[in-house]
Order: sequence, then structure tokens, then C-alpha cells
Amino acid sequence: MSVHKKARRITTHVLKNMKLNGEKIAMLTAYDYSTAKIIDKAGIDVILVGDSAANVMAGYDSTLPITLDEMIYHAKSVVRAVERALVITDLPFGTYQGNSKLALASAIRIMKETGSHAIKMEGGAEIKESILRILSAGIPVMGHLGLLPQSIYKFGTYVVRARSKEESDKLLEDAHILEETGCFGIVLEKIPAELAKQVASEIKIPIIGIGAGNGVDGQVLVIHDILGITQEFSPRFLRRYHNLDAEITGAVKNYIKDVRSINFPNEKEQY
Repeated sequence: MSVHKKARRITTHVLKNMKLNGEKIAMLTAYDYSTAKIIDKAGIDVILVGDSAANVMAGYDSTLPITLDEMIYHAKSVVRAVERALVITDLPFGTYQGNSKLALASAIRIMKETGSHAIKMEGGAEIKESILRILSAGIPVMGHLGLLPQSIYKFGTYVVRARSKEESDKLLEDAHILEETGCFGIVLEKIPAELAKQVASEIKIPIIGIGAGNGVDGQVLVIHDILGITQEFSPRFLRRYHNLDAEITGAVKNYIKDVRSINFPNEKEQY
């Protein structure tokens, strides 16, 4: 039996064994109880309470505005629903950069107040001190390299990262640093597929890709994107598995029509 099927609960140890066994890891975002319950029941391995909630739940143009309190609210909602998946929560912008004591305090709040199983942080060598301090408290950390949405104003664009030799060398170096520091896994976002494959082959911890090709150990996407709730976001790496925008629109229009024609509620739908 495969590692993930045998596991009653997905842990960081299970993910490591999945990589060793050549089993791909399936990861999706969730931000609320109802959605988390559905995807956990469906068998997802990892649920990321991503700071992408700033975009898909709150309508911001970037992930920067979301607060720690808001992330805690979303993570609490998700954890209440989950019975099997590993739940990872993003540390939002401004809660760890350049201040390892603040980073630890932020991570502790997430773990204590939400029941999440791990946290995720963007960056490489520059956040090593913060990672070490968080790990010293027994909190598992997942890294994130490549396109860093929290640093969007530094780069000014969401284009593919690490195309140049200088940047790809830096990414490889950072991946090794994150592994040596003690991260249990790394997300690689929007980088060339060959580079991501190289990272996954050199690094012993699981490498999860988003726009990083199929040579990595698993994939992550935003739930609103794969279900077609969001329509304006269409990068090359996104595959839509449904079109809920159209289905919900149709359902709402039918409801409006039935209300106005006094077709709803009918005799069986009233007391």
C-alpha cells in the first residue's frame, strides 16, 4: 500500500516518506470550514491556508495587506474541518521579515490559536535566523522560493523568476540553506521546470511546485482557481477543473426567476 493511503493522518514525516517512495504530494489552499471539509474528505494531502486569502477572499491586488489576525481567523476555520490533511498556514507580510523575535511570536500565535500543524515563510538566506528561532520552539517550517508574492513591489512583476544564471544559482543555494536550516519542505513558485527538477533531485526534503513543472515532488494550486470561481487569473500553469463561476451564476439566476414568479417556495417548501 502507498505511503499516503496507509497514513491515517498526514504529517511532515509522511510527506518525507512519500518523496522517498516516489509518490507525488497533492496540496491545495483553503480558507474556510466548508471548503476545507470537502477537500479533506476528497483525500488531499496538504491544505495551505495561504496569504492568497488576501486576493481571493478579500479582493486585494496583492498578498501584502492581510494581517496576522486575519490569517489566524482563516486557519482556525480550516483546522476545525480537517481530520486527515496536514494544515500549513502562511506567516503574512510584516510578521517575520528582519525580526526573528517577532517571527517566533507570530508563529507561536498561529500554532496556539489555530491548531495548524506548520507555518510557511517566503525567502532564503535572509530569513535563516527567523527560521532557526521558530524551529527552536518545535514549530515545523516550510520554505518558499522563486516568485515571492510578498516581495512583489521589490521585483515589480509576477514574471517567471530565476531565468538568469545569477538568480538560479541563488535559488539553488537558498534551497540548500533552507534544507540545512531544518525546513521540512519548500514551495517553488513560477520558475523554469528544469531548475525546479534540479532542486528536487538535489534536496532531500519534499519540493512542491506551483508553475514549476512536473519534475518536483508535488503540486499546489489555489482552490478558487482550479474550481473556476476566479476567472480573471489565467497563468499558463493553471488548470481549471471546473467552472463554478458559470454554475453559480446560473443557479442564482434560476433562484431570482423562481422568487419573482412565486415558484419558490412551493407548497412542499413551506410550513
